[in-house]
Amino acid sequence: MILIQILAILVGLGFLIFIHELGHFLSAKFFKVRVLTFAFGFGPDLIKYVYKGTKYCIKAIPFGGFVAMAGENPDEAKGEKDEYLSLPWYKKVWIAFSGPFFNYILAVFIFAFIFNIWGVSKISDASAVGTLAENYPAMQAGLMPGDVIKSIDGVNITKWTEMSDILKHKAEQDTAFVIERGTYTFAVNMVVAKNQVTGLGMIGITPAVITSKTTFAKSFIYGADAAITQTIMTIAYLGDKIISGEKPDIAGPVGVMQVIAKAAKAGIQDYLRLLAVISVALGLFNLFPIPMVDGGMIVLFIVEGITRKKIGTKVIQIYNTIGLVLIIAIFLFATYSDLMRLGLGKLFGK
Repeated sequence: MILIQILAILVGLGFLIFIHELGHFLSAKFFKVRVLTFAFGFGPDLIKYVYKGTKYCIKAIPFGGFVAMAGENPDEAKGEKDEYLSLPWYKKVWIAFSGPFFNYILAVFIFAFIFNIWGVSKISDASAVGTLAENYPAMQAGLMPGDVIKSIDGVNITKWTEMSDILKHKAEQDTAFVIERGTYTFAVNMVVAKNQVTGLGMIGITPAVITSKTTFAKSFIYGADAAITQTIMTIAYLGDKIISGEKPDIAGPVGVMQVIAKAAKAGIQDYLRLLAVISVALGLFNLFPIPMVDGGMIVLFIVEGITRKKIGTKVIQIYNTIGLVLIIAIFLFATYSDLMRLGLGKLFGK
């Protein structure tokens, strides 16, 4: 099982990074940029093949990949027309954008595959019990998943929102419930718990989840919606943390690998869903206007387009240096957060 989890981490993350680089590669080829190397993995070459000046290779460590384009390094650029930095600004923008774009395309395909195979899950508005929390009134009273709450203190219930509205005013009160289970109905009393944060009443249940099959075409619509929703949620979360001045809970390499290992252990559906979420995160992060990542380069080349002046190699070097410092800082912060979550805070006196 451990070997499978390690392979799941290497193959999963490696594939996501490879797809990102594939986007850059195809766009560079489309605009006739001289691509020196297109590699899958890192380390020494296992298999290599040179075709029309480009070395295609599979390397020993199957983790990601990279594209080496002529003239992308300001120190080595000679100004030849087939070099990356010699392109018009809008072509450079598209090549930079293609990596994150391919991550989003991949996420849509993975989400669509999940929806097409396993169906689309939606939260039911019915007053049916989905899951029960331990040590809460519902479980203590003997309720089970699938039970339907028909009435509360004599008030008939048909929707989850109706039940929730009544319960929030019943905190710490002995309350009568009528429950429907299959073909029979029974009554039960329970003292409604009080949420210690909101002060509202609750009995420790979640809504039922309904899974329905969908068509192949609609699965892609749901897949695109899932990718967009994941993006909005991430931006909203980061924005809220920035506005409130709180430290965002960012997973670093250790945390990501731990989550992937758990998802692989849980099953193929959870594993694929997590890969789709990480693919969205990878695409989104690379679109942030941070120097050195794709989004930062896009900003730089858009400025070039607005000013109609080529960005000097010295400016690009300084810009990339700033980006490298920022990325290292984010990496260290995320790794530190991972160690704290793993309970290694004692090493740091926490």
